[in-house]
Parts: sequence; structure tokens; C-alpha cells
Amino acid sequence: MSTTLPLFPLNTVVFPGGRLPLRIFEQRYLDMVKQAIADNTPFGICAIREGDEVGTPAVPYSVGTRVQITEWDMPQTGILHIDTQAQERFVIRTTHTEPNGLLIGTVEPVSAEPATAVPDELELAVEVLRHIIHEYGDAHFPAPHAFDNAAWVGYRLSEVLPLKLSIKQNLLEMNDSVTRLRILAEFIKKQIN
Repeated sequence: MSTTLPLFPLNTVVFPGGRLPLRIFEQRYLDMVKQAIADNTPFGICAIREGDEVGTPAVPYSVGTRVQITEWDMPQTGILHIDTQAQERFVIRTTHTEPNGLLIGTVEPVSAEPATAVPDELELAVEVLRHIIHEYGDAHFPAPHAFDNAAWVGYRLSEVLPLKLSIKQNLLEMNDSVTRLRILAEFIKKQIN
């Protein structure tokens, strides 16, 4: 089931269930965000494969995440601060560029990963995430927490661990929550040793 979605290519990867605050100042994105606020509609965030965040439209990776604006503020003219809540992943099938430089994608949803129990041998990943959430508090990781769900734990760790953009993108594109968690647990073990 294809839909069209305005796309916001960024040098970051957003995972389902995550939150991302953004500072919007470029006119095409100000227009996009104002429309999303007025209509209560989502937009898509995609990591940049080629290009830059500002200027000529960047080339995004083909898998991104649909986000909904949860709060917004305009502290000064021409700058919008928004908070977004990430929803489901999507695959871009085609794109076109509007006259103002905004990228519009024809996208299809990626089916949500089923809730899967965290295997006992990956409990270290859960403990590390519990520690991170305890350190940073609920502002960054609002409840409800799902420490028993491999997909949720993997998504949250993918957001916060210092991984290259291309690795985070690969983790987003993966459809196996236990394999994702296994990769993250290996990364954590290497950092500890």
C-alpha cells in the first residue's frame, strides 16, 4: 500500500518508538513542518546516503522512518523547534523534488517486527540499556519501557551507541530483532574488553 510522504534527509537514523528533537530553519522544511502541524500529518526521516543536510536535496537511503510531531515551539522568527515520535519504517519506491527543493517519496510500510523475548545470552544488552536509561532519565527514554522485547531493546541501543551512520542504517533495515541485538551485544563486549 503506497503513500506519498515528504522526506527529511538527515545525518541520523531514527528507530521506531524513538524520539528526535529537531531545529528547523531551512525554508523548504519550515514549510513542510508547518503543513504537518496544521494537518496533523507525518513526514519521513531518512539517513543521507549522498549529499548534505542543507542546500541541494540529498540522496537518502531507501529505508527510513515515519515520524509525527508531538510538540513544537518557535523561539525566534524563522526557527522552529519540534519534537518527533518515530512510528513505523518505510521503503522509498520513487522520489521527486518539488520546486522549493523538498523531496517527496512514494513509500510502502515495512511490517513491524513482532515482539520477541530477549534470549538469556543477550541479557548484557538489556543491562547496559537499563544503565543508560537510569543515567539519562525518562526525558530521553519515556515510558513504557519494554526490556523484555528484543526489537525495543535493539532499537534503543542502536540510537544511543556510538555507531557509524551506515551501521545504524543496516540495523534499521534488519528485520530480525534477535540478530540485531546479537550484533549490538558483540559491539558492547568489544567496548568493555
